[in-house]
Amino acid sequence: MAQRPTALPPLTALTTPTLTWNEEGAPRSAAFDDIYFTRGDGRAETEHVFLDANHLPKRFASWALARPFVIGETGFGTGLNMLCAWACFEQHAPSHARLHLLSTEKYPFDRLALERALAVWPSLAAYTQVLCAQWPAAVNGIHRLHLTERVTLDLHFGDTTERLEQLDGQVDAWFLDGFAPSKNPDMWHPALFDAMAARSRPGATFATFTCAGIVKRGLKAAGFDWQKVPGYGRKREMLAGSIESPPSDQRREKTPWFTPPFVEAAKHVAIIGAGLAGSTVAAALARRGVHVTVIEREAPGSGGSGNRQGALYVKLAAETNHQSRVYLAGLLYSQRWLAQQHCTQPLSSPPLWQSCGVIQLASSDKEVLRQQRFIEQHPLPSEVVSAMHNPALTDAAALTIDASHGLFYSQAGWVRPKVLCEHLLSHSNITLLQGDVTSFDRKDADCTSGQGWQIRLADGHIMEADQIVIASAHLANRFAQTLELPLQSVRGQVSEINLPEKVAGPSRVICAGGYVAPALDGVLTFGASFVPNNDASDVSAADHERNIDELRQTLPALVAELEKAGINLSPDNLQGRAAVRAASPDKSPYAGPVPVADTWRADYCVLSKDATRVPDKRGEHHRGLWITTAHGSRGLASAPLCAELIASRLCDEPMPLEVPLTDHLHPGRRIISAIIRAQ
Repeated sequence: MAQRPTALPPLTALTTPTLTWNEEGAPRSAAFDDIYFTRGDGRAETEHVFLDANHLPKRFASWALARPFVIGETGFGTGLNMLCAWACFEQHAPSHARLHLLSTEKYPFDRLALERALAVWPSLAAYTQVLCAQWPAAVNGIHRLHLTERVTLDLHFGDTTERLEQLDGQVDAWFLDGFAPSKNPDMWHPALFDAMAARSRPGATFATFTCAGIVKRGLKAAGFDWQKVPGYGRKREMLAGSIESPPSDQRREKTPWFTPPFVEAAKHVAIIGAGLAGSTVAAALARRGVHVTVIEREAPGSGGSGNRQGALYVKLAAETNHQSRVYLAGLLYSQRWLAQQHCTQPLSSPPLWQSCGVIQLASSDKEVLRQQRFIEQHPLPSEVVSAMHNPALTDAAALTIDASHGLFYSQAGWVRPKVLCEHLLSHSNITLLQGDVTSFDRKDADCTSGQGWQIRLADGHIMEADQIVIASAHLANRFAQTLELPLQSVRGQVSEINLPEKVAGPSRVICAGGYVAPALDGVLTFGASFVPNNDASDVSAADHERNIDELRQTLPALVAELEKAGINLSPDNLQGRAAVRAASPDKSPYAGPVPVADTWRADYCVLSKDATRVPDKRGEHHRGLWITTAHGSRGLASAPLCAELIASRLCDEPMPLEVPLTDHLHPGRRIISAIIRAQ
């Protein structure tokens, strides 16, 4: 069965639908001249067509696997089907079970329209409120929403077939929905059914309201068995069925080294490092019911994650590339995720973050042109990023800005990284152990019997775990299994000064060569220095001087205001903190399974002579060993999403990123590029 190439579509905003509303409050699509649901019995129809025909009440009640039950849907619409499935799961599933919903949508509603459409179902009001509170901007790609600790929703915004072809995951039950084939023929074509089949688990079921010939023929050709079953209301018949032997995934034929390793359910995972990378993975696994031990040499957030404030921001390339896609997806995910973390804090705790927005100034003519090119090539929603010029820049910052151009990221802001790490590690499934890991080895020397790992600490203590996640920043490649992972140490120092009462400082995070955050508890934080190949963590006067020079260049009006208030901006009058971050050669994080480097070089050595001669052999990985590192200075935008990536792979779930992007983050990418460069 042919599978189309996995090229990603342009990174852009999607069109929201033009709607009309009948007197009962039901929306109708002007483009497709069709209704989204029937007001009087829409929920009952959903339950008959999609829940009952897929036997969901019975399947939920008997679900015993550690992985979640996965439902895939073609056409999210108002979300009625997904909300009904969620309600059904809560009613019938045992307490240990988890549900993963994924749904495509090419024309996503805006938040207000979604709230209005779902308001006609008061029995679903609690579910609607959770959904709408996290509703994402209409940007193509995958948007992961954590509805509860047990229920996750992935919204795949874009063309349905393209979205399913990019999906990295498998489905247990399909809701084949969308406007009728006569109204929306572009969706119902053979490639859609092929993509559904290729993303199905053996025995996956489907149900759909239509009996159109094109649907029956397409399903049959793709490998589904179907039968006509009683329809709902005036519709006499509908289709339901299953696929027992789905086709194999052929998308990595040209990149077999990125084929995911086989994973086993893990009861106990050890994480090395309690900074932002390690804490986010620990929280992601703990939420899934996995017991986690986090091993940290010092204390949570003691390294690069220990600053008073950190900026949640990204700098996207003018021409779309995989790195920019990852960071934009990470920014949007972090914003939703941080809002949820904030809601779970004790009322007496200091706020974890503030979505004040980030202004990225164009500090040179070259940067002005780059930003203009970026906006021209990425027509994203203004709620994500927009061009801004003076005097709007000055108004937005509540501070005189000299630069004429900038970009405004309204969903970005600042975070308390150390407080965040401590909050994440407070979960009941997480144990924090102070110690220095010196080495680890498989208990089964041949790595085949699945007996897990032995972990040795500097004090002689030995512990065991099913799987390990390395999250120790620039120290992540000091182990035998990761020695050849290229990492660069980057020293960064922030400077702090107490603000006089007369000086308010900026109301947004201001970025240029460095960043300046809004004052926190009367302290202005700015920096950070960037010194590659330096692993010193002592506070230096030279770095303070660099930060002062950058502040003078970026915000001269603020410096003048400080000096007028009697502040002497000199290294002797500043407090600060220095730490060492980790970066990869291509400046993208590493997130995924750890490859066996020597085996990769042997298996794929032919690429050094001819990069088109791809061996038919999947990449070998250290069984049960994972890594998340090289987050550099943008870890707040990358670490939470990378944590989801690792937790999803480890727990056998659909991934939060498309196939090309999970491959882009794979730690083995540098091995392959080095082999090819040897030509």
